[in-house]
Amino acid sequence: MQSILSKFVKDIKYDIGMPYKEREINKLYYTMGEVTQMFGVNASQIRFYEREFDILQPKKNKKGNRLFTQEDIANLKIIFNLVKDKGYTLQGARDYLKSNKSEAKENQRVIDSLERLKSFLLDVRDSL
Repeated sequence: MQSILSKFVKDIKYDIGMPYKEREINKLYYTMGEVTQMFGVNASQIRFYEREFDILQPKKNKKGNRLFTQEDIANLKIIFNLVKDKGYTLQGARDYLKSNKSEAKENQRVIDSLERLKSFLLDVRDSL
């Protein structure tokens, strides 16, 4: 339980801007297969959202394989939240992102923090 608590405290310190938290190593690019696994959807749905939403701009290598950055992953999370969780239509989600992009990003950041908190609390409960 102590290690779980110390990990959560380190995450909180990083979230509030304390500079001495050790950073986790994140990949620069994710393949289409990794992204589909993260979101639990088919590649065709990711490609469809790429065509429908201008904020998704994955890079392509010489073979034409899509390489998604952290920003692309964050944008996909926002799109999935709007379409799947909140029930927006594609046009409604597009309009919302055009007019409230910074608000949508901040909301997604809060959702991610709450999900980490939930995971931590479930780990604590299971260790008791």
